[in-house]
Amino acid sequence: LTSGGSIPQLGLGTWQMPDAEMVRVVGMAFELGYRHIDGAAAYGNEEGLGRAIAASAVARSELFITTKLRNPDQGYVESLKALDESLAKLRLEYVDLYLIHWPCPAHDRFVESWKALVEAQAAGKVRAIGVSNFRQQDIDRLILETGITPAINQIELHPLLQQSQLRAYDQAHGIITQSWSPLAHGGELLAHPVLREIAEKHGKSPAQVILRWHVQLGLVVIPKS
Repeated sequence: LTSGGSIPQLGLGTWQMPDAEMVRVVGMAFELGYRHIDGAAAYGNEEGLGRAIAASAVARSELFITTKLRNPDQGYVESLKALDESLAKLRLEYVDLYLIHWPCPAHDRFVESWKALVEAQAAGKVRAIGVSNFRQQDIDRLILETGITPAINQIELHPLLQQSQLRAYDQAHGIITQSWSPLAHGGELLAHPVLREIAEKHGKSPAQVILRWHVQLGLVVIPKS
């Protein structure tokens, strides 16, 4: 990460994961070796993630926890308040990565939100800051108006949506690209005949082949399960 430190290349996504299931599922992930958990305030399960972290025997220093700023909470003061609320729900003094979930350009508040994230990082409440679902022009504006480049841009990315141009832009600016929905939606990609052929050839599942594709491209990947 440009801000120092590193991020595990494979993580567990928690979108649509019920709050009540978080302790069981995240706890199982920890037992299997996961250390990177991707969450968000909008997912409505930060409290469950906090319980899972508290119940785990894994040291906090070994974990990489991400959460995200909800769209209605954008704005300078609002963003700082939202982060404090997320930290309270997570029972943490800091998160390893805090992202602006969407740019919402029509509301034109993402630059003020970004300034708040910069302040939160300086205060030690977050280790790294980044964005999610941002276009090139959105990131250009952040850099132009604040001089601070996001460490990560988390975008929908999979073999059916390869985002080549945006990946090249991120790389040119030292931004790590992170893939959400890395296996696409539903079973369409997993049933793709080319991927099934590759999987059979190597004795792997189509999902493993797809995740390997992400890893070999140098992307950070966060499948849900």
